[in-house]
Amino acid sequence: LEFDLDLATKESQENPVYYVQYAHARLCSILRQAEEKGVQLVKSRDADLYLLAEPEEIRLLKQMGSFPTLIESCALELEPYRLIFYLMELAGQFHSYYNKHKVISDAVELSRSRLCLVAGLRTVFGNGLKILGLSAPEQM
Repeated sequence: LEFDLDLATKESQENPVYYVQYAHARLCSILRQAEEKGVQLVKSRDADLYLLAEPEEIRLLKQMGSFPTLIESCALELEPYRLIFYLMELAGQFHSYYNKHKVISDAVELSRSRLCLVAGLRTVFGNGLKILGLSAPEQM
């Protein structure tokens, strides 16, 4: 096992911790922007989640849905590295989604549905980072 100090301090996609923390911070930023624009975050049960029909949204929802099972499996098999890979993959999917789709738009119901997705992702990243003993910054 080799530790690369340069990589560990690098603020880029190459540094897995930074990349995942950046995803969490970006999610927090989106939720702050929504609040500033007066777009109310609603509970998922009150949002029309059927509006989340883009392939990237479905992929993110499926990936988030596997989080509890992954955590249990990592604990039982003593393989915490799998959580790191999971969070890296989820961060990549989210960044790709974010670059392609507007979360907050004039379509209020779609924005609310997408904000529910964002809030769920923030929870998954926050919990994943906490389990790994890492901080989950709200700004970077």
